[in-house]
Amino acid sequence: MCGIVGYIGNRNALPIVVEALKRLEYRGYDSSGCALIHCGELQVYKKEGKIIELERALPEPNLCSGTAAIAHTRWATHGEATELNAHPQVDCTGKLALVHNGIIENYKLLKEQLIELGHSFRSDTDTEVLAHLIEQYKGTGLPLVDAVREALRRVEGTYGLVVLHQDEPDQLVAVRKGSPLVIGIGDHEHFLASDVHAIMIHTKRVIYLEDDEICEVRRDNFEITNTHRETVHPRISVVDWDISAIEKGDYKHFMLKEIFEQPTTVGNAFRGRIDDRNGVARLGGLNLSPLELSQVRQIHLIACGTSFHAALIGKYMIEDMARIPVHAEYASEYHYRNPVVPEGTLVFVISQSGETADTLAALREAKSKGARVLGITNVVGSTIARESDGGSYIHAGSEIGVASTKAFTSQVTILFLLAVLLGRQRTFSTASGLQYIAELEQIPAKIERILKQNDRLREIAASIKDCPNALYLGRGINYPVGLEGALKLKEISYIHAEGYPAAEMKHGPIALIDEAMPVIAIATRDPLYQKIQANLQEVRSRKARLITIATEGDSDLQSLSEHVIHIPDTLPNLQPLLSVIPLQLLAYHVADLKGFNVDQPRNLAKSVTVE
Repeated sequence: MCGIVGYIGNRNALPIVVEALKRLEYRGYDSSGCALIHCGELQVYKKEGKIIELERALPEPNLCSGTAAIAHTRWATHGEATELNAHPQVDCTGKLALVHNGIIENYKLLKEQLIELGHSFRSDTDTEVLAHLIEQYKGTGLPLVDAVREALRRVEGTYGLVVLHQDEPDQLVAVRKGSPLVIGIGDHEHFLASDVHAIMIHTKRVIYLEDDEICEVRRDNFEITNTHRETVHPRISVVDWDISAIEKGDYKHFMLKEIFEQPTTVGNAFRGRIDDRNGVARLGGLNLSPLELSQVRQIHLIACGTSFHAALIGKYMIEDMARIPVHAEYASEYHYRNPVVPEGTLVFVISQSGETADTLAALREAKSKGARVLGITNVVGSTIARESDGGSYIHAGSEIGVASTKAFTSQVTILFLLAVLLGRQRTFSTASGLQYIAELEQIPAKIERILKQNDRLREIAASIKDCPNALYLGRGINYPVGLEGALKLKEISYIHAEGYPAAEMKHGPIALIDEAMPVIAIATRDPLYQKIQANLQEVRSRKARLITIATEGDSDLQSLSEHVIHIPDTLPNLQPLLSVIPLQLLAYHVADLKGFNVDQPRNLAKSVTVE
């Protein structure tokens, strides 16, 4: 959610951290701020609203330059989105500033204690408590790093934290617990960020801090220690994403660019992971032997949001192809409900960022119950990738748009490969495996064919953009696709939309249908085609505005529908990779035609790193 950046080196720090903040705008925020040491004094600048407002508030460069700075984009939790509540937060002396991601759970108690000691508070945030608490320990004569360490012993909650102090201007102190922080290694300079996107243009050599590690960062060196003050020797990772992935190119929005990248990203997800001779998938990162795979008795797929919809599709695939019981669960519910995890349960946690707080908590809950936990994520070095027992990267590249598109189809592709791997071991022949793989290899080209309908989809979007509600229907494996289509429309166009299994419509939702209601139905040729065709007859008889996703060559739905969008034929278990594409484009164009900021929808963040 919130974004942290920091810089220390030989260059002027302020332009560097402000530019880095802009690369984190996609995460969602409502205010921004920065702090730097200029001519030996701490300067802090904060503004409500977009980063452009912060830039307008900055004085001339000769009045606000320095070689160490921190900056932040805030997504309001404790306290409204105001200038006072924006970060950095400062102490009573005006010498210490810090930026913080996370939540301090015991901040009220700490605040009361600090007020009794004479501290004055200006904001409504939980974060300001940290500034005064560190100030209290710094006032005893401790170096900054030790003051931070001692203060955090009293803190309950999560934090990614970077601290700057006027009296120790040649260092930044960074610490994490439950909220990501990455150190970028440069030439006589170092960078800090909550997300590697912010610093990719400066360096690809990074270190991901682990929980309870504290780092003293200087221009020429850094030192990481743990809670026992022991020196940590971290592993340096190399970010392999292309810089062009974080640029829009000729596209109006990142979301549209990422939709059009899906022929490539789906191919990247399965490239090198299929055996064309034996009809089987290769997922070596699972770190499971054939014997261990054969002993799996059930699977839990755990995720949030769009990743949860991918998990639901995975459930249909794996149960159908491998005949293994699968439970798809919301991560936010899983780790609080004391889940039953019997022997033989294999758990997958799915997260684009690898930092989703609820999914990470579910991972730890499953591990505490003795399960083997594997991750499906996009970010090498992310917390989920590091804490999992194994897993698979989706190789979707950087995804900037808040509304996930290419990561979703890449996740579904990995889950399909998993279903092939388990299915070949248990239920179907080499010939069947070869058929599945051959069809998977055709999917990128088929997505290309759907994308050629972009202009027509924009015309359809124009016809429904002013509708206040929409209903999405699907059956079988396309029901979760309906959920995902509805979510996309809600996320970026703010139209109320719901997804339902088509047969459930008669059990309540049909009461909503009238001539003003768009109903978007996925009615491709599959074993349930006749069933959903009957459901659509019921919808049409209530005069709904029916938009149908149908298989190429199918003319039977034309008379029922206001618009029919045809997609190529494929095997039923691969249909979601195609049927979701027009739904993504439809949502995009509705939002764009309404004039909304597609890449930065209100109240949403790309990576939800706090509960």
